[in-house]
Amino acid sequence: MQTGFDETSSLNLARQLADAAWSVIQPHFRAGVAAENKGGKGASYDPVTVADKAAEEAIRDILGRERPDDGIDGEEFGAHEGPSGWTWYIDPIDGTRAFLAGLPVWTTLIALVDPEGNPVLGMIDQPVLGERYVGSPAGTFLETKDSRTQLHVSDCDDLRNAIIATTDPFIMTPAEQGAWTHLRHTARVTRYGLDAYGYARLAGGTIDLVCETGLQAHDVAALIPVVRGAGGVARDWRGNEAKLGSQIACATSEPLFEQALISLRRSAL
Repeated sequence: MQTGFDETSSLNLARQLADAAWSVIQPHFRAGVAAENKGGKGASYDPVTVADKAAEEAIRDILGRERPDDGIDGEEFGAHEGPSGWTWYIDPIDGTRAFLAGLPVWTTLIALVDPEGNPVLGMIDQPVLGERYVGSPAGTFLETKDSRTQLHVSDCDDLRNAIIATTDPFIMTPAEQGAWTHLRHTARVTRYGLDAYGYARLAGGTIDLVCETGLQAHDVAALIPVVRGAGGVARDWRGNEAKLGSQIACATSEPLFEQALISLRRSAL
């Protein structure tokens, strides 16, 4: 059993966690699985399925054996600290709405965060497509069944030429919607509904800017190493280095981010 960060062993463990999650998720995908509303009666719809819960349980079981001194922060079963100070952030199905719709843009998110709160390893796993995006100090790689390819963001540095994305503008506050609308009217192409897969494709060079709000730590932690490892920028809507939550904006370059920041600052938290 190991505590802390050794890149090779931590990456291998993250791969094991993603494989275990998919093994229990797969029987439920496109199988008419039922969903509960975590928000409760009268609250906004926040779906969870047996697949979400079973996948997180499978991940926690492995971490309990392999990294008992590390903390875990998961979407479905909460957080606990570990004596090592290192924490694994888990979202077993990021994009449960896409999962329910049978769309292969949901992902499993796995991150390892150091005692100072810095994500050092991130994985965005899309097992239906056979794509695993892994970010670490060594860079960001797309791992498939047959290959491992180092990724780099696109060379876009002008918002007028950019392909941009957000998952759902209707969850934004009116001020945030105003900032997003300005970006949308300036950009070349706008896409929706991708959840964390949008950040994976930013690292892969096909999306140039992703802006989101209302996020939790387990939604964000894996994204930051993936984007930065591919040469991208990960900040909040004030222009500070990205934090584990709420507002995040990722871009291919500093010039593109600075152009977006003109709008984003208007509704920064």
